[in-house]
Amino acid sequence: MKTIHSIHTGSVRRALSARSFALAVALTVCGLAGSSAVYAQATAGEVFGKAPAGDTVTAKSTTNGTQREVQVDAKGRYSIRALPIGVYTVTLSENGQPVAKHLNVPVVVGRGILVNFDGEAAATGQH
Repeated sequence: MKTIHSIHTGSVRRALSARSFALAVALTVCGLAGSSAVYAQATAGEVFGKAPAGDTVTAKSTTNGTQREVQVDAKGRYSIRALPIGVYTVTLSENGQPVAKHLNVPVVVGRGILVNFDGEAAATGQH
């Protein structure tokens, strides 16, 4: 009887060990997936500002070619989010034609960069 109890205890230990291992693997996979999502968020920035309602604002990276475009809302605001860090040219277009640019706009981790296209500066076509 003592021998049977000892064998039974060993199989229970093996079963618990297999479950513990499976749980550890599952937690590791979830942890890695979560950390990559946080990492992705921590390597992006934003460009936002004011511009004439209905126009289009484009941010194009001078380092890696990434380009994103948004339309200015009815209140004259725009926001281009989740831009990879780097240096951008931000262009205002009216009816598909560029009318003003901001050159060398630095996009940094986790921050928003204000780039306005309202007033006299937008009318000159250069920033």
